[in-house]
Amino acid sequence: MLDLEPRPILHLVLHAAVPAAVAAIWYRPRFLRAWLWLLAGWLIDLDHFLADPMYDPNRCSIGFHPLHTQPAIVAFALLAIPQRTRLLALGLLIHIGLDAVDCLRF
Repeated sequence: MLDLEPRPILHLVLHAAVPAAVAAIWYRPRFLRAWLWLLAGWLIDLDHFLADPMYDPNRCSIGFHPLHTQPAIVAFALLAIPQRTRLLALGLLIHIGLDAVDCLRF
């Protein structure tokens, strides 16, 4: 049977809903395009494939996975400066922020 704990489900829903809200508020004329670029921030989770186990509900990803470290976060912030990479960078930073909030429970 599937383990449907509310916390991980809420975490995943927020990873889609917060970028949708940002796209709706600040990028309304091009909502769908902006939302998809913001959702591309989920690519950051490719670094979970380097971990064993790949997913641990009791592990804070901030500081553990390579793309969830301070140098990577600084790089994401720098990517937010040029307009061409801003949406992807915002998606990455939103993702990091939501992961950090999830880490507060530890």
